[in-house]
Amino acid sequence: MFGDLSFSHILILLLIFVLVFGARRIPEIGASLGQGIKEFKKSLRDVTDDRSEQRNVPAPPPASGVTPTSGGDPKRLSQ
Repeated sequence: MFGDLSFSHILILLLIFVLVFGARRIPEIGASLGQGIKEFKKSLRDVTDDRSEQRNVPAPPPASGVTPTSGGDPKRLSQ
């Protein structure tokens, strides 16, 4: 898809990017993108850590005399 981009195409795209956002805003945009990627990677790492911890915890024993029921009226979020 992007294999057809030559050096001149990339320069034209960068020029348009500078004209649209301005030279002062480009470092801010880069910093916010970097921070967003860092937060995304951290959240993925936290999710995988949480899942591995949940696998190691044994399931609680079922309550005696209580059977789960399905069906019935759905819960409403607003009235």
